[in-house]
Amino acid sequence: MEPSDIMTCDPNVLSGELVFTGTRVPVDTLFVYLASGDRLAEFLSDFPTVSKNQAVAAIQLAKERLIHHRVGRPVESAA
Repeated sequence: MEPSDIMTCDPNVLSGELVFTGTRVPVDTLFVYLASGDRLAEFLSDFPTVSKNQAVAAIQLAKERLIHHRVGRPVESAA
């Protein structure tokens, strides 16, 4: 699945906020749900215009970006 199949950014849709392609659902909403302890199924039930494939691909893409961003960089202490 190509990134453009997962999410898009259009200034005419929600003022250019990153949304799931073909919807008006912000991608950030998925991560808000997950961070608050909701299951993926809950998100998909509340936002039926987002496909399971899109949601899973968005999570995978975020994971890959985070891992790639960290490679070769020292971990900073929280102190």
